[in-house]
Amino acid sequence: MASRNHGPTPASSLATPLLSDSITPTTPTRTANGHARGHDGDDDLCAAASVCDGGDPFAFLSGDSRPPRPPGPSPADPFRNRTPWLGGPYGWARTLLLAPVAAARLVLFGLAIAIGYAATWVALRGWTDSRERPREGAGPMPAWRRRLMWVTRLSARCILFSFGYHWITRKGRPAPRELAPIVVSNHVSYIDPIYFFYELFPTIVSSDSHDAIPFVGTIIRAMQVIYVDRFSPASRKSAVNEIKRKAAGNSFPRVLLFPEGTTTNGRFLISFQHGAFIPGYPVQPVVVRYPHVHFDQSWGNISLIALMFKMFTQFHNFMEVEYLPIVYPPEIKQENALHFAENTSYAMAHALNVLPTSYSYADSMIASRAEEAGKANCSSYMVEMAWVKEVYGVSTAEAMELLEHFLAMNPDSDGRVKAQDFWALFGLYCSPLCKKIFHYFDFENKESITFRQFLVGCAHLRKQPLFEGVCETAFEKCKAPGTSDISLAQLANALRSGMLPPADDGMLKLFETFDIDDDDKISRDDFVACLARFPFMIALFAGRINGEVYIEIV
Repeated sequence: MASRNHGPTPASSLATPLLSDSITPTTPTRTANGHARGHDGDDDLCAAASVCDGGDPFAFLSGDSRPPRPPGPSPADPFRNRTPWLGGPYGWARTLLLAPVAAARLVLFGLAIAIGYAATWVALRGWTDSRERPREGAGPMPAWRRRLMWVTRLSARCILFSFGYHWITRKGRPAPRELAPIVVSNHVSYIDPIYFFYELFPTIVSSDSHDAIPFVGTIIRAMQVIYVDRFSPASRKSAVNEIKRKAAGNSFPRVLLFPEGTTTNGRFLISFQHGAFIPGYPVQPVVVRYPHVHFDQSWGNISLIALMFKMFTQFHNFMEVEYLPIVYPPEIKQENALHFAENTSYAMAHALNVLPTSYSYADSMIASRAEEAGKANCSSYMVEMAWVKEVYGVSTAEAMELLEHFLAMNPDSDGRVKAQDFWALFGLYCSPLCKKIFHYFDFENKESITFRQFLVGCAHLRKQPLFEGVCETAFEKCKAPGTSDISLAQLANALRSGMLPPADDGMLKLFETFDIDDDDKISRDDFVACLARFPFMIALFAGRINGEVYIEIV
């Protein structure tokens, strides 16, 4: 790894030269294809590694702007279903043998759905608090309607039977609702909520999108569901208030939440969301296991239809449900929902004999997006988003936006991007300065970076205390006096303080990156917003900020 330039204290860091190496001036020329060429005629700009060794291109932001080395990413993939499609000769033979049984199970499944839907429709008929969906603040379902829902609950047990869950092992007992009004469980399969619907008939928290699912949406509404848009802070806050209201009233069913927010393969626990723990009521953890030999029943990177087919063609599917002792909120009020969630997570991880991780629902979104983009080894794109969010405050939306740019950099089969492809996205070539910037991300000296390194590096730069002020200073230094915007020519002129500007097409590409509103000029808002998105580009203007000119050896 290159040596770090710790530089001066932040008070005088803007005077730190961008390139502290001793440089011998040369006069570069430009070839016909737009690349820079030195006196020796070497076209390979990336060969200037000796110039790039050492020095921190972001030393002007702080004494040491390099991010602390994050803990190495876990090799585990908590979302992957590990069973092949048919599992070899045994799988083929089993499927052929059980094909008639699967057909009978499908009929039973359809009948159970139809009967359950009919009973639910009758139970909801004329209930003013239901309408099309439960209103926030609505009262509990009347007792006679809840009793009628027993028909639907028995239908749910028939559905489980049709999927091959002929018997289900249960350990422990549900605590009285008065002692633990909230139940939390790990989430492995779509089978989990079906079982809990039959066993507890709880109130659940559900995504808005589930309301539109045929048949299932009606049954969910009968559970007096709490709807939430996980990407809306206002919706999440409203959902927490509803959880608190329904947990406080014994006339409501107990509240069931899956704090992981998505399904995993059951081999790990991912980070918990805090909605179940913010109200401060005791919770009863429940752990669900699916012991298997030939068939992983988790709903990971497998379609719902494929998973249902594999369940129909199994002799028997094993499921265990264990009710754990109640976990109480911390007695010291200063210990917030985070500690409450951690205590519950550790209790569940101990019962499951698995490790809690810093992965979250956002990591499953990242892996899914990489799969949609046709990338191999999609788990290599996951970043342990709970850790990134806690340390750097990066939102899921910001991470997904950076992922789109990273995917556009042409990652290889291992999910890594080389310097040339990194800078090609912005129209820049691999100059010594660009090599220095790339090396900031490539702390492993592998000449390529992962999405995790890219995300953490950007987040750390943006968190530097001087970053916002330096962005404003850079804009003032780059625009011409008396103007309020930066033109293409002014941007090219600003780059000359640190590197040789790229050819015309590359310069136009870089300009379009900064011109966020596409009005053919870079306003202050454009400039600051672009640097907030790609904070490493601030190093391109450090020479202009310092009033110094650097000549690269090429």
